[in-house]
Amino acid sequence: MSNKGLLIVLSGPSGSGKDTIIEKIFSINKNIEKSVSMTTRKARNNEVDKRDYIFVSEKDFKEIISSNGMLEYTQYCGNYYGTLKRSVDKLMEDGKDVILKIDVNGAKQIKEKCSDSVSIFILPPSIEALSSRLVKRSTETDESLKRRLERAKQEIESSYIYDYVVINDNVDNCVRDICNIINAEKLKSDRMKNIISGVLSQCKNHQ
Repeated sequence: MSNKGLLIVLSGPSGSGKDTIIEKIFSINKNIEKSVSMTTRKARNNEVDKRDYIFVSEKDFKEIISSNGMLEYTQYCGNYYGTLKRSVDKLMEDGKDVILKIDVNGAKQIKEKCSDSVSIFILPPSIEALSSRLVKRSTETDESLKRRLERAKQEIESSYIYDYVVINDNVDNCVRDICNIINAEKLKSDRMKNIISGVLSQCKNHQ
C-alpha cells in the first residue's frame, strides 16, 4: 500500500537561501527528489546535462510547449526555462516527493494545473537581511543589487498566493518547519485514500 508522491513548490527571492534549504531537506528526507529544469540556454563550464539542467534547443522546447508537455515554463533574458511534466509525473508515480524550485510565475502555473500541490514561500526576516546576504556574495553591482531588491519586493507581494510562508531567519529552523509542513500534508485524509482502502480491504478478508 503506497501513495503517490507529493509535489512541493518552493519559491523565494534571490538570497532567501533556497538552495541551502533544499540541500538540507535532501539530507534529512531521502524520499524527496529535486526536479531538473529544462532550459534553452547554453551549459556553463561546470554544468552537466541532466544533472544541473536538461539542455535543449529552442525549437525542441517550443515543440514540448505545443504538445502540453511542460508543467510550467518562463522566458528570462532571452532563454526558456521550464519543468518537464513527464519527469515529474514519473517520480511521483514511483512514490517520490518532488521539490520544484521555481519563481512566482511558475508557481501560479503549477497552482492552476496541480490543485493538490503544496506551495511554500521562503521569506527573508527583513529586506535589510536580504540585502546583506546579497552583498556578501560579492557578485552584485550597485545596479544589479537594486534590481534584485526591487524584484524581491514584487515576489514578496505575491507570497499571499502560496499555501505556506516560512521565514528563513535560521536555516535549521526553516528546514524543520518545511519538513513539518511536508509530513502534515502527506497525512491529510484525501492523500491517504489508497492506504485507507487497503486497510478496509484487509478488514474484509478477516471477516
